[in-house]
Amino acid sequence: MPEIKDRDKEQPEKRQFIKEKIVRQPRTKEQFIKGGIVLLFLAALFGVIAAITFTISRPIAEKYLAGGETESQTISIPKDEETAPSQEAEKEPEEPETEPVRDLVEEALSNYQYTMQDFTTIYGNLKQLGQKVDKSVAVVHSVRHETDWFDNPVENTGYYSGIIIAATNAEILVLAPESAVESADSIRVTFQDGTEVSGTKRQTDKITGLSVISVRKSDLPEEAAQKLEALKLGNSYSIKTGDLLIAVGSPIGIPHSMDFGHVTYIAKNVQVPDGTMRVFYVNMNLNAEAGTFLINSSGEVVGWVTDDYTNGISQEMTTAFGISEYKGILEKLSNGREAAYMGIRGQEITEQMSETGIPAGVYVQEVMLESPAYEAGIQNGDIIVQAGEKELKTMKEFQNIIEQLEPGQSLKLIVQRAGNQEYKQIEYNVLLGAR
Repeated sequence: MPEIKDRDKEQPEKRQFIKEKIVRQPRTKEQFIKGGIVLLFLAALFGVIAAITFTISRPIAEKYLAGGETESQTISIPKDEETAPSQEAEKEPEEPETEPVRDLVEEALSNYQYTMQDFTTIYGNLKQLGQKVDKSVAVVHSVRHETDWFDNPVENTGYYSGIIIAATNAEILVLAPESAVESADSIRVTFQDGTEVSGTKRQTDKITGLSVISVRKSDLPEEAAQKLEALKLGNSYSIKTGDLLIAVGSPIGIPHSMDFGHVTYIAKNVQVPDGTMRVFYVNMNLNAEAGTFLINSSGEVVGWVTDDYTNGISQEMTTAFGISEYKGILEKLSNGREAAYMGIRGQEITEQMSETGIPAGVYVQEVMLESPAYEAGIQNGDIIVQAGEKELKTMKEFQNIIEQLEPGQSLKLIVQRAGNQEYKQIEYNVLLGAR
C-alpha cells in the first residue's frame, strides 16, 4: 500500500515579516518658520472668507428673521391732555391802561406797508417746512390683479399718500388711507428718494378709514433707511382758530403735492362711533380719499382730512379730524392690535336734559346697525349709567373705557330706559367687536 504522508507536516512553516518603524527626522528651524507662515496665511484667508460670508448672509438672515424681531418691539404713543385756558388769561386788568398794547399793535399793523419781501419771507419759511415734512411722505401703491371682459389678466394700481409715524430698528410704519390696502393683492411703498419696497398691512380701522402699513427696514438700502424720519404727532388740542396749517400728502389728489391755509372754525365734541372728536374746518379744498394730512407750524401732525363732515359747507372748505383723540387707537393699530368697537353715538346729559328728569349718564342718540350694541339690544334713547365698574357721566369717560378693552371681551352695561312713567334699569353684557 502506498504510504500516506501527513499533509500538515509537508506544509511550509509560516514566516513572519520584519516590522520596521519609520521615524521622521526632527524638523529644522527653517521648517518651523515656514509652517508658522503658512498657518498665519491660512488663518487670515479663512478670516476674510468668514467676514465676506457674514456680510453677504446677514441681509438675507435679517430679511427672513426680522419678523420675530418686529413683533417684540412695542410702539408707544403718549396721549395728550386737554388743557383749559389759564385763569390768568381770563382775568381783566384792575385798572385800564391809558394806551393799551393791543391798540398800539393794531395801529402799527394798519400803518405798516407790507412788501413782496415780507410775503416771500413768510411763505418761504412755510415752503421750507413743507419740503422738510415731505421727506417723511410715502406713496403707497395698491396693486390688484383682475381680469377684463375677455378674461385677460389686468393689473390695477392705485396711488395713495401716507406719512411715516414710527421708525424702529426693524421696521418703518406708514399711516395711510384704508382704501390703499383694501382688497390689495400686494402693497408697494415708495419713499421720497425713490426707493420702492414691498409693505404689509399691520392693522386697519374701518371706522376712520385709516391703515398702518409696515415696511421691513432690512429691505431698504442702509443709506436710505438712515435718512427716513418719523413725523412727530402733535397736540391737536392746542390748535386755535386762525392757526396756519400745511397740507401734505395728496392735497390735490397727487402724491407729494402741498397746500397752505388756516383754521376757520373748530367743532368740539363731534359725535363719532364710541366717542367724540374735534373737527377742524380749514380754508383749503383738499382731497381726502388719496390721503392728506395737516401739519402745524412746528412740523407736527395735528390731523388728517376727512369727507365725513363736509355736507352743507362751502366747496372751498375742508374738514379734518384732530389727532389727539385718536392716539389711543393709533397706538393699538401700530402694534398690530385691533381696536374695540361697540357701535353707539352718544352724548352726556346736559343741565337742561337733567331738569326734565333724565338720569345722569351717556345718552344714546344712535345705535349703529349690526354693531355689538345693536346685537345686545341697546336702543336709541337709552341712558348708559355704568360701564363695567365705573359710573358714567361723560362721553369721554365712555370712550376711554372702550379704548382700554380688546375685541372679544364682554362689557357689562347698566342702562336706564324710559317707560310709561319712570325709567327702568336693565343690565346688558355686550360682546365687543373690532373697528
